[in-house]
Amino acid sequence: MSEDRTVTRRRVLQYAGAVAAMAVSPVRLFAAEDADITGRLARYMTAARDNALPEQVVVECKHRILDTFGAMVSGSRMRPGELAVKYVQELGGTPQASVIGARFRTTTVNAALANAMCAHSDETDDFEPVTKAHPGSSVVPAALAMGEYEGRSGQDLIRAVALGYDLACRLLMALGPDLVRGSHRSAEGTASTFGALGAAASLAQLDEQGMRYAISYSSQQVSGLWSWVKDKDHIEKAFDFAGMGARNGVTAVTMVQAGMTGVNDVLDGANNLFIALSTDPKPEAMLDGLGSRFYVTETAIKTYSVGYPIQSPLDAFLTLRKQYGLTPDNVRSIVVKIPTDAEGIVGESAMPDVNCQHLVAVALVKGAVSFADSHDVALMHDPRILAQRSKITVVPDAALMDPAAPRGGIVQVTTTDGRTVEHFTRFPPGTKENPLSTEAVSAKARDLMAPVLGAARTEQLIERINRLETLDNIRQLRPLITT
Repeated sequence: MSEDRTVTRRRVLQYAGAVAAMAVSPVRLFAAEDADITGRLARYMTAARDNALPEQVVVECKHRILDTFGAMVSGSRMRPGELAVKYVQELGGTPQASVIGARFRTTTVNAALANAMCAHSDETDDFEPVTKAHPGSSVVPAALAMGEYEGRSGQDLIRAVALGYDLACRLLMALGPDLVRGSHRSAEGTASTFGALGAAASLAQLDEQGMRYAISYSSQQVSGLWSWVKDKDHIEKAFDFAGMGARNGVTAVTMVQAGMTGVNDVLDGANNLFIALSTDPKPEAMLDGLGSRFYVTETAIKTYSVGYPIQSPLDAFLTLRKQYGLTPDNVRSIVVKIPTDAEGIVGESAMPDVNCQHLVAVALVKGAVSFADSHDVALMHDPRILAQRSKITVVPDAALMDPAAPRGGIVQVTTTDGRTVEHFTRFPPGTKENPLSTEAVSAKARDLMAPVLGAARTEQLIERINRLETLDNIRQLRPLITT
């Protein structure tokens, strides 16, 4: 038999196998010719830049923008941020957008990458409890870069950020957050590209056809592996969670601006994004509630600069510490119960800001966990902390896998006199069920930004963002965010 005939026969058998696989795998048969998910989403994205948001949504959006600015500014002086800034500076490029805490401007793509890595240099950025997305750290840097380049207003920025949050979280809802993580993919990395796409495309004011192309270019770049949990330095994690997505989304939009064409219907029919990334996609979830349910109001703003699964345990322990006067001398043992899916994230991490046992020990010794404490690697070797850490056991608890409160935590403390006291924090401060005030968000941002920008510029920046809808041009922020 000739080689050509062998190849032909092999191809026939491969085709037959593919057909058989389709027959037993319903997801392969998904075809949405009539659904036009891509078109409906593109039309909404085009209209959203002109649609007024409800007043409370505007307030919540400004809170997330300010919170992310705090993360970007503080992160610019941490190693992941410093390396990202150095990297894009060496790349050079047309000075289109500012780099936080630096003296130079670079391309929109490079600025989005660097500022986003600054935003997730630590565990300060916000978090969506159901999808596990971290929208702010990719959406806001992408919006800042594109908004500055285009000279858009503060109101434009607010609407763009709201759209970015919607796309980031809805993509995961359409794919199934647990299905994404079950396939060894990173939910955070998967969401961030679409979040940045939404923000950047809104500020670029693409038409419907341009939106279709940008959605397609973004879909091609959606990526991220669960392997980020092995990163001990928080550098690749900053890229995976934020920098990669911000870069991808802005890249997609600027390619379309440059005249590049693409696929019209990447979310529909054969070989679409949903069936490529999910075994049980729900495409309509990409559109469900658009214009009435705004995910920017549903993310949690962290009160502690630590991994999100530790927010509730810290709140619960510090509540008990205050209520019962707990000290290292009168505490015999502490049991911290967390959801089972959080153990691999905050169990025995080498990074202090994502190590639950270590941070509860710090809280026991110091009575609080400051930004500096949560990033102080030396504390992980401090004899005082280690002595208390030996009293603490972190236990995964299936009962805490509650879809309505997916990041609750229970702390049980046994004192030296034999008493056992317990506190359950179902919703830590900063969640939509237990929201922070504008004053509280401003206070957090102030603590993060003042060491970098100085007190005066920090107050000006906070005031500008809290009245962002009155800002004529995003470029007016440049003197406040650069050094």
